[in-house]
Amino acid sequence: MTETVIDRVRRVMDAASLSQAAFADRVGLSPDKLSKSLSGVRRFSSLDLARIAEATGTTVDYLLSGREPVRPRSAARPAGTIAEGTGWAEIEAIACRYQNAYDVLKLLGRPRPVPDLPAPRPDLERYVDQGERLAADLTDHLARRNAGSPAGMDLPALTRLLADHCGIDVALVDFPARAALSGATWQSDAFRIVLLATTQEWTRARFTLAHEVGHLLARDAQDLRADAAPQPGRQKDYAEVRANVFAAHFLMPEAEVRAAWERTVTDPDSPTDAELSELVVTFKVSPSALAARLNRLGLLDTARRDRFRGFTTETCHVLTGRLDDHYRHRAESAVARPPLVPMAELLAAYEAGETTLRPLAAYLDRTVDDLRAIVEPARAARPLPEDEKGDPVFQP
Repeated sequence: MTETVIDRVRRVMDAASLSQAAFADRVGLSPDKLSKSLSGVRRFSSLDLARIAEATGTTVDYLLSGREPVRPRSAARPAGTIAEGTGWAEIEAIACRYQNAYDVLKLLGRPRPVPDLPAPRPDLERYVDQGERLAADLTDHLARRNAGSPAGMDLPALTRLLADHCGIDVALVDFPARAALSGATWQSDAFRIVLLATTQEWTRARFTLAHEVGHLLARDAQDLRADAAPQPGRQKDYAEVRANVFAAHFLMPEAEVRAAWERTVTDPDSPTDAELSELVVTFKVSPSALAARLNRLGLLDTARRDRFRGFTTETCHVLTGRLDDHYRHRAESAVARPPLVPMAELLAAYEAGETTLRPLAAYLDRTVDDLRAIVEPARAARPLPEDEKGDPVFQP
């Protein structure tokens, strides 16, 4: 006997261990409507199924087709950091919350566009060469779309670039401290998402983002992949090496680095600390990352590379008189926020009357009542009677 949508709804109802009336209340349906839908008199609407999936921890696709929900699984747990019981379940829950939003948007006829992106060249065997080529190919992809170069973009601009032109959504997340994560990424046919750990080390956030994009392009993240802080030159995992090489070339393309070097450095044989600091500010990377890149390009000798690696990003901004920029960038990477494009689509669907606030509230991990107070206009204030009007009172 073929299982129907009604059969699967009854199954998740049974698993919820609630009475029919209580279940109807949980999913925002009247008991009468739920009863009619279960008896076949009334069809479940797309919004009904979205609510049921949300309330029962399944997916709309499962309710419609019976295919088991695709849930994040660990592809890479850094040794000693992401073991069971040290925050992995919380990370999976965050990924699931965002995945549910993609399911709802697809159901509402607002699927997230996932454009084709470059893939590793099969003729390149060395992972280092693959990472370099992927960076060049993605840069070409962006150039064809007149999207601009990622080199020197601040974190908000870089996340918008990836969202608008690559279909990659980026979230800043307060990961459990015990997990010691810098980022995670996951992709499917329907979405690409990067989770970045909130941090005041904003250059690390940018490099981690580029590193995770490298994993996406290399198709390393078919399962949820979690990474500790990237360590260029120290990792033995070839997939990590490829992602690091990609990040360095993507954020510091050779042609742009050489052009900036020629503009900034007066004596190429003896660059000053201020000149090197200016390059850090220009490319928005750490002194260590810049020194390593300049050394590999033959622009900075080993002794100067090792010396400049000891500088901090803050020191570089002090030397260039740009400390205010440093503090701004630090604030941008320190506050949690969800991917903005799906959030905007869920809000647009609500405003168009296509859905309730429930999907958006679940996406933001807020209650419906809290969210309603934010998105629905407040009632106009009652005008004061004439005899109560007076001069404004100003308070410090």
